Amino acid sequence: MDDDHGSWYFAVQVRGLDGQRQRVRQGGYADPEKAQAAGRAVAAADRDGAGAAGCTLGQWLTRWLATKDALRPSTRQSCATHIRLYLIPQLGRILLHQLTSRDVNGLLATLASRPSPTGRRLSPATVVRIHATLRTALNAAMRARLIPINPANGGELPHPRRPHPVVWTAGRTARWQQAGERPAVAVWTGQQLAAFLTGVAQDRLYAAWWLAALRGLRRGELAGLRWTDVDLQAAELTVTQQRLHADGQVVVGPPKSAASCRVVALDAETVGVLRRHRERQEQLNARAGTRGRESGYVFTTADGAPLRPDYLTGRFLRLVAASGQPPIRLHDLRHGAATLALAAHTDLKVVQAMLRHASIVLTADTYVSVLPEVAHQAARETARLVLEAAPALGRPLGG
Repeated sequence: MDDDHGSWYFAVQVRGLDGQRQRVRQGGYADPEKAQAAGRAVAAADRDGAGAAGCTLGQWLTRWLATKDALRPSTRQSCATHIRLYLIPQLGRILLHQLTSRDVNGLLATLASRPSPTGRRLSPATVVRIHATLRTALNAAMRARLIPINPANGGELPHPRRPHPVVWTAGRTARWQQAGERPAVAVWTGQQLAAFLTGVAQDRLYAAWWLAALRGLRRGELAGLRWTDVDLQAAELTVTQQRLHADGQVVVGPPKSAASCRVVALDAETVGVLRRHRERQEQLNARAGTRGRESGYVFTTADGAPLRPDYLTGRFLRLVAASGQPPIRLHDLRHGAATLALAAHTDLKVVQAMLRHASIVLTADTYVSVLPEVAHQAARETARLVLEAAPALGRPLGG
């Protein structure tokens, strides 16, 4: 009996992950019969050849993550956070081969209903990602023949809704000014973007804001862009890497996905913006005496060092606040680039290629909203086609 908790426990010798015998002790049973039955079940699983019968889910998750050398740094950090904050505290003491779908669904229900360790309620999308980490780790346990089935398959998951960008119309802007109400994801109109870019034309990172707003580059891609990736003569740049935060450090890694490695076509004005940016950068380096110690990155600190991605975010937010324009995030410039491209009647497939979405369905689903003037123009054009076919429809009744 466990004197500390007033419940019964069992203790048996079984094999661990390393194949060595180890003592497994588990408590929380209301009576000795249940504790004995649980102990006999674990011993029987060990005798029947269930691999590492003494391995808990927590031990397996730790081992699994340690062996995933090919994970992207950001993915590794996310998985580590899921394991440390949610999976091990909730399910870590359960023996791997005894984990059930009921345990997994109980975890999902808890995650969806209780605040996280940081005090915030977890979003449905975060719950889905935590479940994905568990499911992937358990698939690896199946391949290692530690469990026969994956109890995380078929989990009762929430259905997160992707927030669709909306445009800062005059009405939305007025509500923001009066009551601070703002959409989850919003983009500027062409006029608002032009006003912002005009106001920051002398900013040292003007070219970064331009590329994000017109060509849809992500924050990490901007921070990771090198001059060797830019061919101004051919009017194109190649996205080959990104700088991102992982485990408290900034690391260089591949783009977000295989599809994100792409060649981005540049118009003449963008080429001019980049030429002027390079000239200004060379002048600053010459005045600072840093020529010859240049990092090779397109966007750098004042002394030529590569930028931290969060520096781009902070600087952009300060510029937006000073501009008087309604608030958007740096990533919303990417959304705005897609919306403006669609407003310019760019084919949806071309917009997908510009953003490097894996599926055109994702592009179409995300950018269902277009600039208001385009929607009104479409309405007028539709009515015009009908009226040309039947002019009498446009006459007043009784006329």
